Amino acid sequence: MRAKIQGTASMPRLCVSRSNQHTYAQLIDDKKGHTMFMASDSGLKDKGKVSKAFQVGRAIAQKAVEKGIKSAVFDRSGFKYHGRVKAVAEGAREGGLKF
Repeated sequence: MRAKIQGTASMPRLCVSRSNQHTYAQLIDDKKGHTMFMASDSGLKDKGKVSKAFQVGRAIAQKAVEKGIKSAVFDRSGFKYHGRVKAVAEGAREGGLKF
């Protein structure tokens, strides 16, 4: 997947990862090799994994828009595009990021 997708400072890679209990999202600048922002659902009180994932997407988009980043490249990390991964993408779109 990373052979096809690369992020830059102006258009970072939105990398989504999930475990059995939590969902994580990172905005990564591959040119410099560092993570710009990170969000997870570990402190959220919502019920349900999908609704927490939506909040993670909104949170990462809010951090990006505050720093002037308006678009990103979506990296689903090999996970199928449904459920929590799709919810993160929809939350990020609602928060102001464009893919």
